[in-house]
Amino acid sequence: MALLVVGSLAACSTTESAEQISSDVVILDVRTAEEIADSGLLDGAQHYDFNSGELATELLQLDPDAEYGIYCRSGNRAGQAKSVMEDAGFTDVTNLGSLQDAVDTTGLQIVKP
Repeated sequence: MALLVVGSLAACSTTESAEQISSDVVILDVRTAEEIADSGLLDGAQHYDFNSGELATELLQLDPDAEYGIYCRSGNRAGQAKSVMEDAGFTDVTNLGSLQDAVDTTGLQIVKP
């Protein structure tokens, strides 16, 4: 039997912290509208479609001093969005991973739009 260990990309990581996050955190869902229609989103989450460039366009409307938690389908786009936000001066951004990872971390419920 052989075991192959492959390194992972930071952008593809799942939740960065197993701890519950602060109730003050702003939750961002960066999936497509179709993904949200299929599986719902976290209660209270703000939707910014990363693939369409909507997040980059709306960054000026967001408070760079606030605490953010970002999730997507797998954690990949959330990691990319985290990098975009950090490059724009946001300092407290957490990749929550997938929708289910975000549920597990935040304790929030999934709601249908």
